[in-house]
Amino acid sequence: MPPGAPSAHVPPPQPPVPPAPDTTGHVQLPPGGPVGIPSAPPASGAPDPSSTTLAVLLIGPAGAGKTSVAKYWADHRRVPTAHISLDDVREWVRSGFADPQSGWNDNSEAQYRLARRTCGFAARNFLANGISCILDDAVFPDRPVVGLGGWKRHVGPGLLPVVLLPGLEVVLERNAERTGNRRLTDEEVARIHGRMAGWYGSGLPIIDNSQLDVPGTARVLDEVLVRSIASPPTW
Repeated sequence: MPPGAPSAHVPPPQPPVPPAPDTTGHVQLPPGGPVGIPSAPPASGAPDPSSTTLAVLLIGPAGAGKTSVAKYWADHRRVPTAHISLDDVREWVRSGFADPQSGWNDNSEAQYRLARRTCGFAARNFLANGISCILDDAVFPDRPVVGLGGWKRHVGPGLLPVVLLPGLEVVLERNAERTGNRRLTDEEVARIHGRMAGWYGSGLPIIDNSQLDVPGTARVLDEVLVRSIASPPTW
């Protein structure tokens, strides 16, 4: 620049423009992670399962009343609670649904595994945000890797499994009231019930709700969960 020439005007630096306020109602959610083992109850008394954030897996054969009990239990808790049904999630698949009643194959196996993984993902997210979960599934004791082992991988070691196992006559009667692809033949119900009997001696808590209505079963479930929180089952 020649001597005496006017200097070029350099504007002063401008402060950064703050981002526009978020007007979409976005709420930041904690990410879901594996569910840890429930805290031991205080020495002053037993924990109250109705006001504790829990992850519960309700196991039983078709016709055991899992869905009815799970819904009632979730509806009557003092803390937010979600019911996640494996069958409901599995039936999200509409076109191409692989119904195991038409024959167990790679597609039905894959859809069951996808449903379990999806349920576990949902449960972890609900629990990370303070919402308890109760899941229901017909888990067989003779398939630990894809049964309980799968749920433990998908949800975490803090999942509390409880078996709902009424007598065969009761299960057959309840199954007869079902409709659609959830109603099984009597032979299939008997076969599944016989396999479920393998849970006896497993160390998992078992509720025989043959003589209990849904509210009564839910009360017994709370009693079982008190013991499970105080001394989590080994599985």
